[in-house]
Amino acid sequence: MTPKETTACPCGSGRPLADCCGRYHAGEPAPTPEALMRSRYSAFVFDLTDYLLTTWHPSTRPASLAPDAATVWKRLEVLESGEAGERGWVQFRATFREGRRWSMLEESSRFVHEAGCWCYLDGNPLVHRLKPGRNAPCPCGSGRKFKACCGLA
Repeated sequence: MTPKETTACPCGSGRPLADCCGRYHAGEPAPTPEALMRSRYSAFVFDLTDYLLTTWHPSTRPASLAPDAATVWKRLEVLESGEAGERGWVQFRATFREGRRWSMLEESSRFVHEAGCWCYLDGNPLVHRLKPGRNAPCPCGSGRKFKACCGLA
């Protein structure tokens, strides 16, 4: 998927992509761990693997990341975030779909501030399988019933 600067940012801020995560994707440093985490979530949505690698701390960064067309990221919820000096943290939930299977990734991520930039250090991800019923709220967060929203996909 190619990002369009006029579309709503997928991080859930409610702002246009250009005024939100798009500016960090273009090279502006994220000012907080939460802003970096939101921009990394948006980078996963758009398969911006170069951005993900660039914002990953060198001590924990993988050698490469393959694009992942099978995963469709649908919703981000930030539960808690903060910083203390050169360290930061963000606890979040990200809902995604792979084929017809729905899951939720929960992670407490750690960040470090070095050379004027925040970097993702690591996290402890837990993935939970979701089994939304036809009349349950859609896991994408639209507020609609699953059968009338993503259940049609």
